[in-house]
This record gives sequence, C-alpha cells and structure tokens, in this order.
Amino acid sequence: MIKKTRFLSSLALFAWACGSPPPPAPPEPVPAAPPPPAPTAEPAPPEPTPEEKAQAEARAKLEQDVRDMEQKARAEAERWTPEMRANAKQLAEAKYPSVRAAFAKLEKSPHRVPGHAERDQYRHPVETLEFFGLKPTMTVLEVGPGEGWFTELLAPMLAARGQLIVTTTDPNGPATERSTMYGRRFQLFKDKAPELYGKIQTIVIDPKQPSLGLAGTLDMVVVMRGMHGWQQSGVVAAWLSQIHAALKPNGVLGIEQHRALAGANPDESAKKGYLDEAWVIQQVEAAGFKLAKKSEINANPKDTKDHPDGVWSLPPSLRQGDTDRAKYEAIGESDRMTLRFTKQAQKPTAEVKAGG
Repeated sequence: MIKKTRFLSSLALFAWACGSPPPPAPPEPVPAAPPPPAPTAEPAPPEPTPEEKAQAEARAKLEQDVRDMEQKARAEAERWTPEMRANAKQLAEAKYPSVRAAFAKLEKSPHRVPGHAERDQYRHPVETLEFFGLKPTMTVLEVGPGEGWFTELLAPMLAARGQLIVTTTDPNGPATERSTMYGRRFQLFKDKAPELYGKIQTIVIDPKQPSLGLAGTLDMVVVMRGMHGWQQSGVVAAWLSQIHAALKPNGVLGIEQHRALAGANPDESAKKGYLDEAWVIQQVEAAGFKLAKKSEINANPKDTKDHPDGVWSLPPSLRQGDTDRAKYEAIGESDRMTLRFTKQAQKPTAEVKAGG
C-alpha cells in the first residue's frame, strides 16, 4: 500500500512538472544608441574676386579719407580767433577796385589756410584772374572748388559788389560715395567763417548729370584744374552746355587745366589728371564758345608728365611720399594751360563729342 502511494505521488509530480509552462525567456537586450554624428566643419568662405577686393580697399580708403578730412576741418575751425573773424569781416566789407588791389589785402591774410599762400608762386592767382578779366563787380561761378584754394580769394574779392556762386556735391548724400565727402568738406570750409563766406551761393549738383539751373545770369565761369574729372565721368559736353546756358552773351569761361603731351588720348591722359590743349579747345569751341586768348602764366616746362600717379605725384599731393620727394618738389606743380573763351550767340551745328 505504501509503495502504491509513493508511486502515485511520483506520477502526480511528474505530470505536474510536464504540464507547467516553461520559465519566461530572458528579455532581449536593448540595442545601444548610435553615436552622434561628428560635427561637420563650416565650409570656408569663397575667396573674394579681384573686383570685390578692389571695392573693399576703396571703401576702407574712403572711410580713412573722411576721418582725415574731418580731423583737418576741426583743426582749421579751431584756428580761427576773434581777431581773425574781425579781420575777415573787414575783408568782406571792403570795396576793391581791382583784382590786384584785393590781392594786396588778401595775400598775407591769416584767413588763408596754412600752406596756401606758399603755392602762389605756382598758381599765380593775380595774373590768372586778371587774364580771365575778372572784376570785383562780377557775378562769377566757380566750378568744383576743391579745398577752397581759389574760393578763399574770390569770396572776399566779390563779397561787397559782386557775387560768388560755387558748385558743390551733396554733403548729405550716401556715405559710400566719395562725392558726399567732397560736399561735406566744402560745407565745413564755408561754415567755419560766415563773416567771410556767408554770401557765397552754392548750387548742389549731381556730378554724373550736372545741372546749374541758371540762364544768362553769369558774367564769368572759372574751371580750375577740373576738366580731367569731367572727361573721366563722361560729362564734358554736359558741363559745357550748362555753362553756355548760364553765361550772359559774351560771358567769359576761364579754364586752367593740367596739360598733357600734344596728341595724348584724353581717355588715358585724364586718368593722370592731364588733357591735351588742342583737344580742350576743340571741345569748348564745339559747345558754342570762341577761344579769345591763351596764356603761359601757369606753364611749367620741367613737368615731364610721365609720373607714376600723374599730377598727384607732384606738389601739393606728393602721393609717393618720401620716394623721389626731392625730385618732385624740384619740378613744382604741373604744367598747365590757361585759356579764356567767350560765349558765342549761336552754337555750331556740328559738335565734337567728348572723348572724340
């Protein structure tokens, strides 16, 4: 009986073991996360083109030139004392009988920018203005005054009995335009001494599309060393047309211009500041003027006209710095034509194109 019971117990245990579910399988291993991708290097910026490099250099040069101009203008304004202002007021109120009489008072006046009087030996202001026929009673337009070398003489000379009008570019134009700096420079020049320059009338012009808005009101127009800039901008004919319209009948156009070698291509020589005299006369006469007289007042036979930076290698610019400085100082300022034209009643029917 006992054996049977053990047998049955063993059998039951066997049956229970065989019929029970298998133990659960172990969990599948979780796959490891993939490593983050390696950071990719930023691609190098493309190399600037030669044109982009030139533009960047021009922007940097303009920014530096503006800083230098403003610093120079501040120093000049600070130079003016109450005594200088009183003297300037007297100069502007005087009624001069002639250019020479005016210059006798103006030549050594402290109102002139330091260094300007030293250039009289090269620029011959009295002889040049007398050759043009300027009188202190005239209405005169100065085209492109630059840093005011002639303006500081013309303004007091014409203040009491005449009128000085000056072209300028927009001083509030885009900061990226060099013409804006030129406009700002002249504004600072004019504003430093209202006692002397307050009567100057300014005409803001677009150098690419010059327009004077004057008709038969001027006795004289003077263009001092500026026609090469017109040629580079392709506006020779436009300027001459505006000047012709603005002058009275038989009005005078006086031109002083750096003189190139005879027969020089104006498109190339203008880049160096020079123009061929015969070409200048041809252009001006084609615009309705007649050459009245030529002068060698501002001639300089020592100027070989083959300098690395053209007229800007010479004084006062001396763009080469100390390189060959003594050589360029010995030459002096450029060789220049000095021409007097009179306005004719009718323009020629066949005009010569600028650059032709």
